[in-house]
Amino acid sequence: MTVGDVLSVFGDALGLVVIIVMVLVLPSLFVGLFVAVIQAATQVNEQTLSFLPRLIMTLVSIMAAGPWILGQFIDHFQQIFAAIPGLLG
Repeated sequence: MTVGDVLSVFGDALGLVVIIVMVLVLPSLFVGLFVAVIQAATQVNEQTLSFLPRLIMTLVSIMAAGPWILGQFIDHFQQIFAAIPGLLG
């Protein structure tokens, strides 16, 4: 197992994590931004007001993207397990 092999596996895993985090965080970010604009326009500065919509959006994102995320994890682990004999030499 060379350094290139380790970096390749690590790079693939890191890329997968970044994509999954973006799928889960970006919708909540946009909802939080929308609520912040509404709060700024109405001058209602309540910290907890933006928490619930972001939490709900995060849960909806997890429920909607959950099967896809699980499929991505399964594919990645299957690729790693299939590559183990070749990586060990």
